[in-house]
Amino acid sequence: MGKVNVIIDGRTVEVEKGATVLEAAKTAGIYIPTLCYLKDINKIGACRVCLVEIKGARGLQASCVYPVSEGMEVYTNTETVREARKAVVELIISNHPQDCLKCTRSNNCELQNLAKQLGITDIRFKGEMTSSPADLSSKAIERNPDKCILCRRCVAVCSQVQGVDILRPMNRGFDTIVTTAFNHHLEDINCTLCGQCINVCPVEAIKEKDHIERVWTALNDQEKHVVVQTAPSVRAVLGEEFGLPIGTSVTGKMITALRMLGFDKVFDTDFSADLTIMEEGNEFLERLTKGENLPLITSCSPGWIKYCEHHYPELIDNLSTCKSPQQMFGALVKTYYAEHENIDREKIFSVSIMPCTAKKYEADRPEMNASGYQDVDAVLTVRELARMIKQVGIDFNSIPDGEFDLPMGMSTGAGLIFGATGGVMEAALRTVCEVVTGETLGKIEFEDVRGLEGIKEATINLNGNDVKVAVAHGLSNAKKVMEKIKTGEADYHFIEIMACPGGCIGGGGTPIVDGPQRLKLGEDYKALRIKAIYGEEKELKLRKSHENPAVKKLYESYLGKPLSKRSHELLHTHYQKRNKYPEC
Repeated sequence: MGKVNVIIDGRTVEVEKGATVLEAAKTAGIYIPTLCYLKDINKIGACRVCLVEIKGARGLQASCVYPVSEGMEVYTNTETVREARKAVVELIISNHPQDCLKCTRSNNCELQNLAKQLGITDIRFKGEMTSSPADLSSKAIERNPDKCILCRRCVAVCSQVQGVDILRPMNRGFDTIVTTAFNHHLEDINCTLCGQCINVCPVEAIKEKDHIERVWTALNDQEKHVVVQTAPSVRAVLGEEFGLPIGTSVTGKMITALRMLGFDKVFDTDFSADLTIMEEGNEFLERLTKGENLPLITSCSPGWIKYCEHHYPELIDNLSTCKSPQQMFGALVKTYYAEHENIDREKIFSVSIMPCTAKKYEADRPEMNASGYQDVDAVLTVRELARMIKQVGIDFNSIPDGEFDLPMGMSTGAGLIFGATGGVMEAALRTVCEVVTGETLGKIEFEDVRGLEGIKEATINLNGNDVKVAVAHGLSNAKKVMEKIKTGEADYHFIEIMACPGGCIGGGGTPIVDGPQRLKLGEDYKALRIKAIYGEEKELKLRKSHENPAVKKLYESYLGKPLSKRSHELLHTHYQKRNKYPEC
């Protein structure tokens, strides 16, 4: 497009023609505050926090939408600019609840941080405040319109990134509210509960359904045997909540912290991820042999499953019948583990630590009771676990490393890479290739399915037969793949789909990367988290699911073999068509 020279606060910088003033300022190392802006997703100039002076322009301009031109002179820090930004933020705060002391976003609230940055100590504007009822209907996500600052980030991510498009501004002026169509409850519509809206909300207008108190109640009950499982990606993101750099793996400290909280056993969801590969891999080979219900589509992501039930019910038969690793684990804890340890399953309280808000919904699905009880009793997001650790005063960065309990804490690298997009596919291929060929793979890394590209494709040769696979992450990419299947354009055999961009490391329950960090890192923070997972995986001795000794013993002593009658009873499930909106 060519280059132009722009003068920002007296400094000349060369930027791409067509860039915005905000982007040019970033190139010059100058920070301009924002609230509504999300790179490549939400550039609407709605909040007016990023105002700047531009020589020759009439009035102040929103830097996130104003294009640069040759010789443009920009001033980002004049008294007029500072006072205008301060007034804008004061006006937003004047219509915002003043409950910072009990808000989960306190100290990680972009509005609060802006107020501090701009030196706001009093609000000059006082008057009527808008008031709308909170939506507490969902099992996973809560919406509080009274805290909404109308930045429309949630609208943009739901529409452009996820393609679900359930949120929209309604009404005008002071009565504007961001809500669903006809103001329906989240529980009643086609919300996938992925939580991406939470991750981009600058305040606490949207948050996860809190399970902390139910977990504390169980931990304080002497009659309860409380076990916990930790999802693969949790170890790669938890450290961010304690000030560690993005991409720091904290497996050992996470285990020790959970023991200090009082859990009787600390297990690893990677164990049941390995188990998932054994079941799903054999399911794929069975379908491939019979030529039925292909392509097989993975079922580990509950947000994706709910999306399919709402939008593509005609393709439900293509979904793997395997439960997710969380739910497989929950079923086994109250059957296999209970019998092995001679514990009354009624006294077992099963907790999972997940990067995902939709996992809360999944645990509450009525099908998830293979043990005769709810298989998973509580689901904590990474953020909730961090709050619990802080509540008891654990100095997370100073505690020693611990190790998972056996047998359900034993896992392989294949289970660990479930936390990144492409990981489920790669783990499955490591096992499927060796099962089919009877030979040990010389190279177990399937790099064609790795990375943050929205849709990845590869062809794998299995005993002379080409097997076509695809990986998609983010529901807008899932939609593209599903449409190709519907129209017959795609001839895939096996597909991995994750609801969240980047896979579980970008889940709706992971640490929130705030505006300034996003402005600095862009999507690179997801790549850093993925690097942590693959870095730890590469150091493990066991890297293929079928090599897990604990999984082998589980089959020998309890399940029999993959896809056995008992396996189907405990580890498999079914799905159903769901309406997009309430029936009239």
